[in-house]
Amino acid sequence: MKMSARYRITHETHYRYAGSVTLSQQLLHLQPREMPYQICFKKKLSIKPEPSYSMSVQDSFGNPCTRLEFNQPHRILSVVAEMEVEVQKRDVSKKFESSPAWEKVVQDCLYRGHITLPNELLEALPFRFESPFIHLKHHFSDYAQDCFPSGRPLLLAINALMNKIFKEFSFDPEATHIGTPLLEVLERKRGVCQDFAHLMLACLRSLGLPARYVSGYLLTNPPEGQARLIGADASHAWISAYCPTVGWVDFDPTNNVIPSIEHITVSWGRDFSDVSPLRGVILGGGKHDLTVRVTVMPI
Repeated sequence: MKMSARYRITHETHYRYAGSVTLSQQLLHLQPREMPYQICFKKKLSIKPEPSYSMSVQDSFGNPCTRLEFNQPHRILSVVAEMEVEVQKRDVSKKFESSPAWEKVVQDCLYRGHITLPNELLEALPFRFESPFIHLKHHFSDYAQDCFPSGRPLLLAINALMNKIFKEFSFDPEATHIGTPLLEVLERKRGVCQDFAHLMLACLRSLGLPARYVSGYLLTNPPEGQARLIGADASHAWISAYCPTVGWVDFDPTNNVIPSIEHITVSWGRDFSDVSPLRGVILGGGKHDLTVRVTVMPI
């Protein structure tokens, strides 16, 4: 059994504008996080045109990111992120049955002025509430309720919800776009990894449980007999739920797996809006064409 894996990842983003962009400010989440189970050995950003200003910072969630500013007119923006990452195996499934009952975790997350909460729990609580793409509604808690019978250990219940979403929803890249409401995703039961992650977060938060959105990459295997194609991969999304006795545990509803050495973590936040690979504001430019290519190569 492999205990670790090493990858070389290239993430290319190319904008071609119809007219000149006279001013552009961008925020990049394209550098993987350093964690106990993940080490980044190499990272490089290649940017054209040369930015007028560039600064490496951390956002409010501790994610490494880069701020860019372009003050000269340009009609093309090219950002290529290259990285080499090692991911180590993490196996928490043996702790699922011994995790506390989910109702107890909900009670622990409620505010009580006379009780001082542990720092780790305090840091998890912001991921219990609504965010730009995730609203708390009874539709989501109702959908998840059969996975959360009374007294069920928290991590077993979350695992059951992941299984349910995987079985009942179909992966369809044509079914949704970034602005598709989650209630529509729930009704149509179709979407992409971002939709399934947002839906699972909405279910957990509507029940009163802290959970966060994780963005990164996933090693995908080509069909048997076919070579791995350069640029054929894509960014991936999954979720991480907080358990007081274990810490944060990742779940991938798109693939019905507990992420391990094939998942490379870049950033986490409340939802996609916090960790978009590249977002910003521009002055001018008009319409644009966007091309994104991702390659994940095992070393």
